[in-house]
Amino acid sequence: MVDVTTILAGLGDALSLTNLLFVIGGVALGQFIGALPGTGPVMAMAVAIPFTFVLDPLAAISFLVGVNKGGLFGGAIPAILINTPGTPDAAATALDGHPLAKKGKPVKAMKMALFSSVTGDTFSDIVLITLSAPLAIIALQMGPVEIFALMIFAFSIIAGLIGDSITKALIAAVLGLFCAMVGLDPEHGTPRLYFGYFELFDGLPLTAVAIGMLAVAEIFRRLANIGKSILPTIEIPDTQDAWDKRVSLAEYWACRYVMARGAIIGTVLGAIPGIGSTAAAFMSYASTKQTSKDPDSFGKGNIQGVAATEAANSAVVGANLIPLLAIGIPGSITAALLISAFKIHGIQPGPLLFEQQGRLIYGLFGAMLMANLMNLLIGQASLRLWARIISAPESLVFSAALVLCITGVYASTGGMFGVAVMLVFAILGYVMTSFGYSVVIFIIAFFLGNKLELSLSQTLVILNGDPLAIINFPVALALLLLSIFSIVWLGYLAPRRARKRADAYNNNPE
Repeated sequence: MVDVTTILAGLGDALSLTNLLFVIGGVALGQFIGALPGTGPVMAMAVAIPFTFVLDPLAAISFLVGVNKGGLFGGAIPAILINTPGTPDAAATALDGHPLAKKGKPVKAMKMALFSSVTGDTFSDIVLITLSAPLAIIALQMGPVEIFALMIFAFSIIAGLIGDSITKALIAAVLGLFCAMVGLDPEHGTPRLYFGYFELFDGLPLTAVAIGMLAVAEIFRRLANIGKSILPTIEIPDTQDAWDKRVSLAEYWACRYVMARGAIIGTVLGAIPGIGSTAAAFMSYASTKQTSKDPDSFGKGNIQGVAATEAANSAVVGANLIPLLAIGIPGSITAALLISAFKIHGIQPGPLLFEQQGRLIYGLFGAMLMANLMNLLIGQASLRLWARIISAPESLVFSAALVLCITGVYASTGGMFGVAVMLVFAILGYVMTSFGYSVVIFIIAFFLGNKLELSLSQTLVILNGDPLAIINFPVALALLLLSIFSIVWLGYLAPRRARKRADAYNNNPE
């Protein structure tokens, strides 16, 4: 057990001027890079790690944590302003954030994203500080069978994102799963569907696929619609009401249950290695949409949609460190990068970390809370700047965004092959959207496909081909039952109730 003296000493280290400056620098750098389409906190952290070698361990790790936290909120900026999310999890934010911006409320949308991001992040940090060791042990109890059931539950939640055509949604999901099969078979290690391109042995790069379908496809569409007259990217009325530039306390409080649910979803999924913030963001959005009294308003500028996604994907940041600090298992790519930073400074994450490096760990906890505050303050100061930049002519903004996407994917995938994959999937995304097929469902299926296949193979081995053996795994059984309930509720009962409410309102609008 870490004594109080060590805890106070760690918090005192975190509050030093030097450490505060590195936290501020990390958050500012993260927000700036996250706001550039095609980049993100992962790339920024990967580039920054070698430069932290000469720093004090706490300053180095605090700087990287600041980059990660700032980058997650920064990714919401292009998603809201120009519908070109720089990271896959920001795609969920774009669903309602961009329609709000098109209504002339970009600052309101970004402020809601900022407030909910900081709220979800702070919640998961508190959970990390108070319950890291017990939660890490629980997360480790999730074996292949439980992970498979969790994947099925995640896919059942996708039903909440299905539009009017279930057939088109299923086609998009199957196509996403098919693309996830490219690369090495996770069970036998044999190559599949690589067509002689050895770059595909590790599968299609998620960054290239997601940015191509979500960002570049939108850029192509917007560039194709540019007429002879030069127009700003977003029209912000000169006589805009002051309420359209702020999020009132009443609006924030109205989203409290949405943010709480998103924070819990993000924390739970973040504590389980390998799930990630993308799944958390979309699961939170889908559950919010289907439990809302007005589900038809989602996708048209409902501020609760922004709050749900940002609270969830930001809550993953702190939760990812639960298995890393307590057991030494990274829960995401950014957590894996943090492990490399720990090892650069001669620190081995694991069960003995709290005993051997208690002062450093509580200094890190203090730095994480400081980074949340800096994220809020720096974000507040920079929002109007981004709103002004986005008022530039759309031909300039989208051309620059395309260049940044190409540059970002080139750097993250290590060559032009990733850029080619991005352009191919940009065309596919353009075609799918034009014919009414959900790109969002495709991305979710693609993201979870490889994990689903691996956990399915392991589950079949563990159950020895006997489906009834699932009763020996109560957590997995509960998740499968929840999946059935979710499919029935989200796919049939909730839409039916929504139609009845709409009919009742149309028949008696008063």
